[in-house]
Amino acid sequence: MTQFMSYKPYEQDYRIWLVVDPSKWLIPTFIALLLLAIAVHSYAFTLPGQGWTAKQKAAPVAAAPAPVAAPAAK
Repeated sequence: MTQFMSYKPYEQDYRIWLVVDPSKWLIPTFIALLLLAIAVHSYAFTLPGQGWTAKQKAAPVAAAPAPVAAPAAK
């Protein structure tokens, strides 16, 4: 058992549910999280060079090495 300064988490951690009632706060928490995610993504898409219409710069392609000639047979 873990014990720290006479605190026993296995015996006392249930108390958080006496303060936070999941049946009342779960849906509002999800809605707040969804609104925050929409706000962050909306801001990110307004940045220059971002979004659906951002043009991708093609990476330079290195030239293929020249084929090695087979040695001449005698």
